[in-house]
Amino acid sequence: METVVVNEVGPRDGLQNESAQVTPGDRAELIRRLVATGIPAVEVASFVSPKAVPKMAGADEVVAALDLDAADFSALVPNMKGYEMARAAGARAVAVVLSATDTMNRKNINMDLTTTLRVCSEILEQARRDGISGRAYVSVAVTCPFEGRVPEFRVLDLTRRMFAAGAFEVTIADTIGAANPSQVKELFTALVEEFGARRLAAHFHDTRALALANAWQALECGIRKFDSSIGGLGGCPFAPGAAGNLATEDLVSLLHQAGFHTGIDLEALLEVVTHVRSLVGHDVGGRTLPWLRSRHAAA
Repeated sequence: METVVVNEVGPRDGLQNESAQVTPGDRAELIRRLVATGIPAVEVASFVSPKAVPKMAGADEVVAALDLDAADFSALVPNMKGYEMARAAGARAVAVVLSATDTMNRKNINMDLTTTLRVCSEILEQARRDGISGRAYVSVAVTCPFEGRVPEFRVLDLTRRMFAAGAFEVTIADTIGAANPSQVKELFTALVEEFGARRLAAHFHDTRALALANAWQALECGIRKFDSSIGGLGGCPFAPGAAGNLATEDLVSLLHQAGFHTGIDLEALLEVVTHVRSLVGHDVGGRTLPWLRSRHAAA
């Protein structure tokens, strides 16, 4: 039975885009509950200015509250100052985000593509020197909300540059949920051919109800690590009508039904979905949630 690694991004990518302000203590408790279900990897925080992203204030408190040996915890860092804050907090893995278009970089972090590429490379190089695991995202890898369809050669080139700078792995992100399975097959086939599947991961959004279909296509291409967000939390502020990230419970359900091993207790995961609802103050849950709950209630 093959293993697929689920990287839970709800505590960062999910809560960052929610209207509710969740305290660092409650975020740390959510992470502990997620790890208790068997989730092996969690993106726990973003080390950014609290003025820019108030929902991520107290990132150092979140890291300090965790048993860093309990799972593969990572933190997002947008610049060298964020990296230094993450390192000081004790983070063992950091991730940089490089958007595939100039406009998206300007809108997201107020830097052009050339500058963002340089900053990400410098962070990854420093992380390697410091013995910290460095990872990279290539976001809007299929379609940009401002520049449209992204050329495949550019995604390949940026991925190549991130590996050259020292990235342990690169996650290819359909940030606004605009990809379809045909595009995913084409892109990931090319990526796997050049870089191999083991160093790549995938991140999908469900804006057009295709996140699961796209995940399956990436699986068919050999990808064995995926980001997902508990309850489908989150979304992209630059994608009007975005439904949020691929829900963790949907992804785990798909993987289990298809015979993959995740090490995750799906029934326990459903309890965490209920907990998340109390944190954000509204209903959450993936497309499979009603069926999953009825199935477990009857068991």
